[in-house]
Amino acid sequence: MKRALGVCYYPEHWPEDMWERDAARMADAGITWVRIGEFAWSRLEPKPGAFTFEWLDKAIATLARAGLKIVLGTPSATPPRWMLDRFPDMLAADVEGRPRTFGSRRHYCHSHAGYRKAAAEMAATLGKRYGRDPRIAAWQIDNEYGCHDTVLSYSHAARHAFRDWLARKYQSTDALNRAWGNVFWSMEYDSFDDIDLPNLTVTQPNPAHEMAFRRFASDQVVAWNAAQVAALRPLTDAPLIHNYMGRVLEFDHFAVARDLDIASWDSYPIGFLSDRLEGDTAHKTRYLQQGDPDMQAFHHDLYRAMNNGRWWVMEQQPGPVNWAPYNPAPLPGMVRLWTWEAFAHGAEVVSYFRWRQAHFAQEQMHAGLLRADDAEAPGLAEARQAAAELAEMPEIAPRKAPVALIFDYASDWAWKTLPQGADFDYFRLVFDAYRALRRHGLSVDFLPPDATTGQMADYKAIFAPGLAHMSPGLMQSLSDADVPCLLGPRTNLMTPEMSTALPLGPNVPSLDLKVTMVQSLPPSCTRTVAGGGTVLHWVETLQGTAEAIMSLQDGSAVVARTGAMHYLGGWPDQPLWDRLVSVLVKDADLTLLPEGLRLRDTTSHRFAFNYGSTPVNWNGAEIAPADVVWWPHDNDPV
Repeated sequence: MKRALGVCYYPEHWPEDMWERDAARMADAGITWVRIGEFAWSRLEPKPGAFTFEWLDKAIATLARAGLKIVLGTPSATPPRWMLDRFPDMLAADVEGRPRTFGSRRHYCHSHAGYRKAAAEMAATLGKRYGRDPRIAAWQIDNEYGCHDTVLSYSHAARHAFRDWLARKYQSTDALNRAWGNVFWSMEYDSFDDIDLPNLTVTQPNPAHEMAFRRFASDQVVAWNAAQVAALRPLTDAPLIHNYMGRVLEFDHFAVARDLDIASWDSYPIGFLSDRLEGDTAHKTRYLQQGDPDMQAFHHDLYRAMNNGRWWVMEQQPGPVNWAPYNPAPLPGMVRLWTWEAFAHGAEVVSYFRWRQAHFAQEQMHAGLLRADDAEAPGLAEARQAAAELAEMPEIAPRKAPVALIFDYASDWAWKTLPQGADFDYFRLVFDAYRALRRHGLSVDFLPPDATTGQMADYKAIFAPGLAHMSPGLMQSLSDADVPCLLGPRTNLMTPEMSTALPLGPNVPSLDLKVTMVQSLPPSCTRTVAGGGTVLHWVETLQGTAEAIMSLQDGSAVVARTGAMHYLGGWPDQPLWDRLVSVLVKDADLTLLPEGLRLRDTTSHRFAFNYGSTPVNWNGAEIAPADVVWWPHDNDPV
């Protein structure tokens, strides 16, 4: 598929006499895809059963006449007000048990069977009308699952569905009591109807109870998405897509993706730096107008691991957003850089949010490619430049990376359930490893937690930090892969039911090692590692015959190995991560890159991205701030 640009457009927001001019301007800018409809339920069905498709028919015709391919969204993220009269109990509830209210979006509970059915029926209604229409080239189902903390719902519908989920999983309360260890604190149940949701308890609920609820909540998102897939599949041959959001981990994206054709995500680099990433003031100031150099690439690579490598950016930040604590404008050049970075990581389409800035409602301070007064915003010129460059570029194909990272959503749930220290966060741990690999100029692939030996073939190293539980199949695959592999900290220390694994972990074949004690450390306390680097947040006491290759100053092992299998008994700082990369990744051209510079290899080209605000000299080339350059693999930088 030829790489292409898109844009998100809302014809229902604008007078009809603007549509044709908008479509022509999009095409003139080099845009070939346009997403519509995902928030338009009240205009599609203003009263129950009274559909008004005429405006959408005209919008589709107008956009298609300009040569634009259309992504049509199902509007279930924004049910109209009358839906609450039909289903008063469809609202999600927060952890305090308070129902969300109408007046924004995503106010539904995934567990509500009635609204799930209504949403699937709306998807089918759209599919019957447009499913075989060649102008509809793809479908987006719902919008940004989990955004605004909407996966974990503590509603009556969720309570009822959770009890049913438990009954099907455990079959008897005796089995559940044994699995959860409910003999502790007299928490044993006689009936599934006695089991409540794990909120509003006096102190921490049973970790097994909380983990079961997190697994249930993820399954509800999967089932919700699957209901609309089932409604649309018989009615269209166009690909089905969902747009995930950055650092939303409360549901298993791999599981949702199994029902879809293409993964996509919504990339807001500056918003995420302010709103979704930890970091010191100096780091956030340095990248205030660029975004973190690794956050976007992390998600590009993660979503490339789904749906056989087919993925898009459905929403790309084009200017200041409205929802982060602080919302500066991108440095000149960054919109083009973000666009090319996505293509270098394998994106089929990069779609900007949005075409024109709204002058009303919640997102009126969110920039678009046009200003609210219809004048061009700065991002449009950069999109136009990227489109012209893309037209001259040979097809860009992803290249297998030299290293892989295993990512497991359930491990994030486990360590949120039982962090044993305020600073332990699974995403941050994996992201630290990813950053270290990228600092050394390496491209990275992600693997799911059920990866096979075949999927692990031909990597120079595999990193799998923080896996709360490893299946026997994954342990065997890693052992059979026979490439350097880094596990830990906290690897395989828990059972799936959140009990301590016995015998003590990590319980990996051929690695004679036990974790006999764990400690969480406050930010003011670290442990120095002999030879350079420190351990932060978390430290484990390791025992066994595995060879200690790095030790704390007191002589206790912090990294041990047997053959290719390595175990990390602490949370490394940046210098220690750099040491670990150099130890594990052999036969690779490792060069610690200048601050803010990142590389990405495709089958034909190497790309270099300067996230810095000053020029970077690298390998004989000067790369301007907020700039991207590329060259064929067989040539030096030019």
